[in-house]
Amino acid sequence: MLFPSGNDEAPFDDAPRILLFTGKGGTGKTTCAAATALRAARDGKKTLVLSSDPAHSLADALDQELGPEAREVTDRLFAQEVDLYYSMKKHWGNMRELMLTVFRWQGVDQIAAEELAALPGMNEGSVLLWLEEAVREKDYDLIIVDSAPTGETLTLLTLPQVTQWWLAKAFPFQKTAVKSIGFGVRKTTGIPLDKGYEELEVIFEKLERVQTVLATPSTSSIRLVVNPEKMVIEEARRAYTYLQLYGYGVDSVIVNRVLPEDQVPENSFFEGYVRSQREYLKEIDQSFHPLPILQVPHLGEEVFGLDRLARIGDAMYGDRDPTDVFYEEPTFKIEEDGDAYVLELRLAFADEEELDVRQVGDQLVVQVANQRSNYILPNFLNYYTLTDAALEEGWLHVRFAPDAEENS
Repeated sequence: MLFPSGNDEAPFDDAPRILLFTGKGGTGKTTCAAATALRAARDGKKTLVLSSDPAHSLADALDQELGPEAREVTDRLFAQEVDLYYSMKKHWGNMRELMLTVFRWQGVDQIAAEELAALPGMNEGSVLLWLEEAVREKDYDLIIVDSAPTGETLTLLTLPQVTQWWLAKAFPFQKTAVKSIGFGVRKTTGIPLDKGYEELEVIFEKLERVQTVLATPSTSSIRLVVNPEKMVIEEARRAYTYLQLYGYGVDSVIVNRVLPEDQVPENSFFEGYVRSQREYLKEIDQSFHPLPILQVPHLGEEVFGLDRLARIGDAMYGDRDPTDVFYEEPTFKIEEDGDAYVLELRLAFADEEELDVRQVGDQLVVQVANQRSNYILPNFLNYYTLTDAALEEGWLHVRFAPDAEENS
């Protein structure tokens, strides 16, 4: 695989169940995350829901005042809105001093250094570190992450893979040099530079451990929240491609705010919307098959507070246990094959005689009989050309070779 895939053995024994909700901004992922947390708590599971979205709306959804530490909202339900600067002040003061010292050493003025001390990705990193702490302490049966919009979620999930870049770019000297310089700096200024570097190393180790937990399908699942709308579906499909590529398990798609057709009278203002919604629901089924598709009806009112969230949770899951793994088998893989790549898609019931596969721009179009699905390709495959496609034991193998023009 191009990126690390799921590991059946988590680095924490008996890790709690983890669910991460993501989707395009405005789809209602916070509502779905909060409703799932409430449903699980009422089913008897001690649950923590963490908000990683800087534009926190979890407190609004729960209609409760929240803070940067977990607090109990109702029986067995705890909630927390992660704050970057609070996290740095409480847990990583030495690292902050390290960064400030390095930036000042590089000639950055004090105000700019204060801002730069919160490096890109640190907000996502602080979320992962709170998650690592909750997993390690084993105080909850279920941890739910109400993630930022899709792009930030991908940053969060790939963050441990760029930590060495941080070390190389932010700290232009070797570890031994930092320790020796740090000792001298501490003696003359009192700034614990060497301790900051050690703290930084510990943080990176924690990030890598929690990434392994998140990439363990039996422990962690991602749930994509969509609306029956064109741009939302496109972004969710792209996110699904990359989540699969990075080895994370997506176990379901939640279609939020579905307008019940039987409640829309004919010739009404919403008739056209219902008609297009019907087509988009079909497209969602085809795009994400064989993932379970969970529908949440539009309540016709703003959703906040525990009573309304309970209605959403019951509509979303019915008789299901929300902590179950709804789907675990990967449906999308990419393998290196010399200078080429082979993309593998799960097509369990396809007939090769009815199969048509072609590359159109950044999409792979797969048609089986009269059913067509479009798969978003990773950006790097823009430099490769589809040369062959074949079915084998329920998997479609699509080979991409380097462009002839690039090699000429």
